[in-house]
Amino acid sequence: MAEVALEDVAGRVLVEHALEAARNAHAPYSKFGVGAALLLTDGSIIPGTNFENASYGLSLCAETVALATANAAGRLRDVVAVGIVGGSIGPAGLIDQGPIYPCGRCRQVLNEAAQMGDRDLVIYCASADGSVMRRHTLSELLPHAFGPGDLGIG
Repeated sequence: MAEVALEDVAGRVLVEHALEAARNAHAPYSKFGVGAALLLTDGSIIPGTNFENASYGLSLCAETVALATANAAGRLRDVVAVGIVGGSIGPAGLIDQGPIYPCGRCRQVLNEAAQMGDRDLVIYCASADGSVMRRHTLSELLPHAFGPGDLGIG
């Protein structure tokens, strides 16, 4: 885990886009908004936000929404990095609770993009106000991952 220096422009930009996406979170049940932003090989950014459902099990995480959007555009192999931000939703926006990390399911879904693109994704985990940001690689967050490579697909 590494605290990110202010000069890490890619991380800062991704976190800003993730925060903007989090403002659109549909989280009426958990009251916990999450935003994600994917950086692609050509520098474009794809946002995602959590989308809850009354049945709970059908809810989608922000990272999953962003990855599905990238896949729909034929860009799943092009994901290089992801920024994630979130917190409890208060009257004035997200309440800072420190950096948040992708859940286990999202780590596995991120691994699909990583292995398809043959790269170790950079994951920026940030606090709701963006003042604390930690840089990880996906392999740090999900060691010994199972994915397409294990099935002979690349």
